Amino acid sequence: AETGRLLRSLEGHTGPVYAVAVSPDGRFIVSGSWDHTVRVWEAETGNLLRSLEGHTDRVTAVAVSPDGLTLLSASDDRTLRAWDLESGRSRLLFWNDASLSSLALSRDGRTLACGDYAGRVWIFEWVR
Repeated sequence: AETGRLLRSLEGHTGPVYAVAVSPDGRFIVSGSWDHTVRVWEAETGNLLRSLEGHTDRVTAVAVSPDGLTLLSASDDRTLRAWDLESGRSRLLFWNDASLSSLALSRDGRTLACGDYAGRVWIFEWVR
């Protein structure tokens, strides 16, 4: 916002929101929460588009792929998931022996990194 004014507040999670990301085209806001869900919101209206369930513990990080078609989420359940934004289906990308605390995807979408509570950073070649 050029003026810094509040555009809207998104409500719906039942626990603290730990992670937020904006899709590269600015159309979607993605949030991850202690309520174990990932939510996808329409940025312009604030409407909830999807509530994604699949993690069994707090969602600690979220990211959207450069093409805007895939959402990535990391969790205290020690998993990294990829979600198809159109269908809402997820697939397990990585299971770790420690909770995952962060994630990042390169601008070209080819390199994925995630951090864990054991002090490690994991780097993957990622193909959608």
